[in-house]
Amino acid sequence: MPNEDVKIGTVDGDLARWFGNPGRLTVQRAIAELRAGRPVSLSAKGFANITVAAAEMLGGARIAAWHRATGGAPGLILPAPRLAHLGVAAEGPSYISLTGLTDDEIDTLLLAVEPTVPVFEHRPANVLEVAALDLVKRAFLLPAAVVLPAAASEQTSLVHVDAAAVSDYHDQSARDLTIAARTRVPLAEAAGAEFVIFRGGDGLHDQVAVVVGDPSPAQPVLTRLHSACLTGDLFASLKCDCGDQLRMAVSEIAAAGSGVLLYLDQEGRGIGLLNKMRAYGLQELGHDTLDADAVLGYEPDERRYAIAGAMLALLGYRKIKLMTNNPGKISALENFGVNVVGHQRIIGAINPHNHNYLHTKAERAGHMLEALTRRSFQKN
Repeated sequence: MPNEDVKIGTVDGDLARWFGNPGRLTVQRAIAELRAGRPVSLSAKGFANITVAAAEMLGGARIAAWHRATGGAPGLILPAPRLAHLGVAAEGPSYISLTGLTDDEIDTLLLAVEPTVPVFEHRPANVLEVAALDLVKRAFLLPAAVVLPAAASEQTSLVHVDAAAVSDYHDQSARDLTIAARTRVPLAEAAGAEFVIFRGGDGLHDQVAVVVGDPSPAQPVLTRLHSACLTGDLFASLKCDCGDQLRMAVSEIAAAGSGVLLYLDQEGRGIGLLNKMRAYGLQELGHDTLDADAVLGYEPDERRYAIAGAMLALLGYRKIKLMTNNPGKISALENFGVNVVGHQRIIGAINPHNHNYLHTKAERAGHMLEALTRRSFQKN
């Protein structure tokens, strides 16, 4: 017999207690729907509901067909970096009317690298439309959303999500984070390493901390925040310095006696592996790393660090010495209650394949690599 004291509630408080935050759960379901090519319903206080689809999962032909079938209801939401590549100055995302645009012209707006830009009408996106774009980005799809009034859609059983839950998704994921497992995993650079697995990150992805030795919470803990890089970390790609930094960080932490490395699931500065590969393709055409991301529609850095702050808090570390070349990581962690008392640089090897990348990070993104990259360019 089931325990009669345990009941499944219908009130938000009960759902949160038994099954997690309802808003976060609906965002997770919406992400899964968008990645499967299905639309979702989105709402915000003071706005009529809209239907949202990921533009790249439809393509120009299907978007144009949807536009014709609904009497011209759908519009396209594009971010400012993509609009700038199309020659349109905008302070933020914009709503683009699809009226009069052909299948190929819509594909041009979405995908063309050297576009002959069609004439189109646009206006600043409203709060709900901005949330639609953010939701598509949370799904690690190309940052382009197709939206139409819910009344114009024949879909009646769509997953529904509130815009407030979308904007709060990362922070709520950090609040829901828990330690699920921890065990010793000896590494070549640190035989005494312990892996700590956290459940509850963005997109249901587990997060990992590697704790070396026995760091004292009373002292600043030597810490590295390392964003996952499949190509560099696993395959030793020469296009970046990520793999070098990962192994050097573990070695330096071990040499110091103790510390922690947070391995964050934020591939490609938070744009995902697929879009990182797209950006790599654009780099082959001559775009630098920041411009390549902008052509796709991304800001210079899409990463978020609330989860990193929560991981450190759950481990009991509030005071750290951060291993980084990126001043932005320092301020980001401090925004989440971490006391960064100092930092040390971690310099990977420079080679002919990554020196332009490192130079761009130094000159355009403010990373603390200036002298090193200048020396590299003098030699090359």
